[in-house]
Amino acid sequence: MDRTNMRDILTISALNQRIKTLLEEGFAIVWVEGEVSNLRRPASGHIYFTLKDDKSQIRAVIFRSPFGEVRGRTGGLEIEEGMSLICRARLTVYPPRGEYQLIIDAVEPRGLGALQKAFEQLKARLDAEGLFDPARKKPLPFLPARIGVVTSPTGAVIRDILTVTRRRFPSVDIVISAVRVQGAEAPGEIIRALDEMQAAGGVDVIILARGGGSLEDLAPFNDEGVARAIARSRIPVISAVGHETDFTIADFTADLRAATPSAAAELVVPLRRELRDTVETLRLRLVRNLETSFTRLRERVAGLQSRLRDPKRRLADARIALDDNVERMRLSVIRMQEGRRQAWIHLNLRLTHRDPRSRIGEERVGLEGLRRSLRASWVTQSGSNRTRLQTAAALLSSLSPLAVLGRGYSIVRRRPDGLILRRAGDVAAGQEIDVRLAAGSLRARIMKILEEPSHVQGEI
Repeated sequence: MDRTNMRDILTISALNQRIKTLLEEGFAIVWVEGEVSNLRRPASGHIYFTLKDDKSQIRAVIFRSPFGEVRGRTGGLEIEEGMSLICRARLTVYPPRGEYQLIIDAVEPRGLGALQKAFEQLKARLDAEGLFDPARKKPLPFLPARIGVVTSPTGAVIRDILTVTRRRFPSVDIVISAVRVQGAEAPGEIIRALDEMQAAGGVDVIILARGGGSLEDLAPFNDEGVARAIARSRIPVISAVGHETDFTIADFTADLRAATPSAAAELVVPLRRELRDTVETLRLRLVRNLETSFTRLRERVAGLQSRLRDPKRRLADARIALDDNVERMRLSVIRMQEGRRQAWIHLNLRLTHRDPRSRIGEERVGLEGLRRSLRASWVTQSGSNRTRLQTAAALLSSLSPLAVLGRGYSIVRRRPDGLILRRAGDVAAGQEIDVRLAAGSLRARIMKILEEPSHVQGEI
């Protein structure tokens, strides 16, 4: 007798199908309370997540309706990570994997989950302490020579950071501090890595990075100790945790938050080509500024040269300077005389109010000293004024028309009225003139007058 025929042998598929039937019949409709975790929204439009409490968890799904959305099944509620829900669902089994799950057709909010509530409470407390204050944020270095990276030594995160930095500026050094970025041991390792980089020195900026994940996965970066380690860092810290939609306590505490690890590398490392272009632009601007300055200096020098060529202006300035010196000398003498006169009056008043027999000797000595001082001051002042006057007279003499005569010029006067001739039309043929030379004079008679538009020539 074949004992095999006596046994009901099932395939795995058949077994899973029976379990599916039993569960669906036994749990047609159930109400379940739990916290949302591992939320996923694939392109299909369905919502996949884990519903859990503090001891257990179960997979759950909200299928898109035939009309292309899930809002009708959620009552318009936007399902979020960490949210606590009350769900109406059917229990079923997914045969290909042999996993049972909840198919949810209605949800009600139950407040924030424990992790989310702890997150919000810690965030509010640290914000009140000022750890998120923009005023304490440190600026990033323009071109760091060495970048510290605190992350897992494996995975796409470190590869992305290295790829971006090598592409943008290959000469930048990267120092990697390998830590766990998930689990109970992760916060302590992250804190030690941050503190060790402070103690070692030589690092210009720190990138704290990991990939995306659930609220539980990101728990180390919502740790208070990690937040305070970031806040006390003397080195600027960039938080690059998760993806664009993920925010952690580390993001708020760090000096700068980057949406992704790759974005953090782009923020901290400038593109070498752009730096070269900037330097060239500045060089060209400097050359243009120098050329403009040289042009202005040349124009100024040309203006000064044109002013120096005019002897009349120099003569006028010398005359004004001479008058100023004479006036200052006159006023100085007046002030000195007035001062001595007042001193004399004061001394006489003092002498009047005192006994001449007892004070006559002292007053006589003081008076003699004042006389000597007055005499010396007068001599000094007179000598100084005499020197200034002589200098001004010499300058005036050098600019005098008489000095011009010494260089070969002459002064011509019409007889008998003595008019200085400036134009040939001021005399007539046959009229007498006097010619003043540097040495001596001449008397001549006009023989012929020649006149031209631009200048005048006379024939004597």
